[in-house]
Amino acid sequence: MVRVKRGVMHVKRRRHLLEYSKGFRHRRKSSIKAAREAMLHAGEYAYRDRRKKKGELRKLWQVQINAAARMHNLSYNKFVHGLKKAKIELDRKILAQLANKYPQVFAEIAKIAKTKLK
Repeated sequence: MVRVKRGVMHVKRRRHLLEYSKGFRHRRKSSIKAAREAMLHAGEYAYRDRRKKKGELRKLWQVQINAAARMHNLSYNKFVHGLKKAKIELDRKILAQLANKYPQVFAEIAKIAKTKLK
């Protein structure tokens, strides 16, 4: 049987690992053992936080909508309740963008929601 020398792949794998961990601090960017451990943890954190990001953005949108709704004498929950009664189906992302970029459009929506509450 022919002997297989595996040095090339071994070096390539380590080089890839160190390139991935280039921005890490201290020993994690230069030591193979520490870099491998740091890379595994970084992957876990990235996976978890990609999902967590969606909830954080939703919270941010709710705060922005609440601030804009209060300018029209409505609380967030009354504003959303008025939208549901008026059958206006805009998601929080769009409402937050309207509140920030187009306040006159948001004011019209708030007026509609306010009339439906009475």
